[in-house]
Amino acid sequence: MKGRILAVDPGDKRIGLAISDPTATIANPLTVLKHVARAVDAAQIAQIAQEHEAVLIVIGTAYDIDGQAGPQARKAERLAEALRAQTDLPITLWDEAGSTREARAARIAMGVKRSRRAGHLDDLAATYILQTYLDTPSA
Repeated sequence: MKGRILAVDPGDKRIGLAISDPTATIANPLTVLKHVARAVDAAQIAQIAQEHEAVLIVIGTAYDIDGQAGPQARKAERLAEALRAQTDLPITLWDEAGSTREARAARIAMGVKRSRRAGHLDDLAATYILQTYLDTPSA
C-alpha cells in the first residue's frame, strides 16, 4: 500500500501518533494527544489523518501471550469503532507487543542521557508499531 499511514498508540492518559513517509516505508513520530474521551479522541485522530492525507490508520492493540484481547485491546477495538464513525479510511488493528520497551531501547540507542529519558514514549511507541507494520510483507 502506497500513501501515508497513520499509527495510533492508544493509552489511558495519552495517545501517541506516528506517520509514514508517502511511500509507506519509514515511520516517523508525529505527536502525542491528551486522552479526553473516545469520541473526541477519534475526531482528533480522524482530523490529523485527513490533514496528513493518510490512506490507512493502524491502531496498536495489546494482546496477551495467547493472542487474546485483554482490557487494553478492548479499549483499542472501541477506539477503532469510534474512528470508523468519523472517517471512511480503512482501520487495522496491529499487535503492539513490546512497543514501549522498544521505544525505551531506541532512546538508549540514540544516546539520550538517563535524566532526559523520563517522560512519555507514546509517539515513539506509535513509531515502533507503524514500522513493524510497514516491515511486515503481508501488511
